[in-house]
Amino acid sequence: MTPPRGMHPNLERAINAFKMGNPVMIFDSDFRECETDLLWPASVTNPEIIRKLRKDCGGLLFLAIGDEIGDLFGLPWLQDIHTHPTLISENPVLKNLVTNDLQYDSRSAFTLSMNHRKTYTGITDRDRALTTRRFGELASEMLSSGVSKEVARARLGSEFRTPGHIPVCRETPGGLSSRQGHTELAVAIARLAGLLPCTIGAEMLEPEGDNALSVDSAKEYSRINDIPMITGEDIMEFLE
Repeated sequence: MTPPRGMHPNLERAINAFKMGNPVMIFDSDFRECETDLLWPASVTNPEIIRKLRKDCGGLLFLAIGDEIGDLFGLPWLQDIHTHPTLISENPVLKNLVTNDLQYDSRSAFTLSMNHRKTYTGITDRDRALTTRRFGELASEMLSSGVSKEVARARLGSEFRTPGHIPVCRETPGGLSSRQGHTELAVAIARLAGLLPCTIGAEMLEPEGDNALSVDSAKEYSRINDIPMITGEDIMEFLE
């Protein structure tokens, strides 16, 4: 297949892999977090994938969702919750814990964390796989059926509870045109693959855990495991 004009061959390979339910790796940039994420479509998640993320990455497992999913389910950004005047008045410690010193951004993408109601503790590979896969399935069902936000939120609550063991990160409105974070990149690769913007992933760390996995080490992991690796710049250049 001939790639679309302007598409880097590595990006084409990554899109095709993700479309088939296979993993990709995305390095954000030297000017941001300098981290590589290992990512899968949420819809294919099973215990083996969660185990791979847990053992090979070392960083936080997260579920990146498109802004439209966050809007449909009414998922608020934690940063907005924690700075709400009413909550601060009831919980004054929040004023002391305000997020105003991020070194790589001014906004956090974190929204609520989830457990599926059929999980036990929520932390096992099986539990986290169920939470991830079912969240993606439900989001797809609700978006495709055109139900109201009220109905979608009721369905979400019937299957999920918070807090949980899958942190959910919501795309900033405008996507990569507004914020070039790992959440937006994870959502972008899903959209480019024609999939629901719902991606499970984890940050890759050096074995001792003190630093993000170096680019050279990430490339070696990519080669050994035959996983396409791209950069945020690859995606941004294609979308411009």
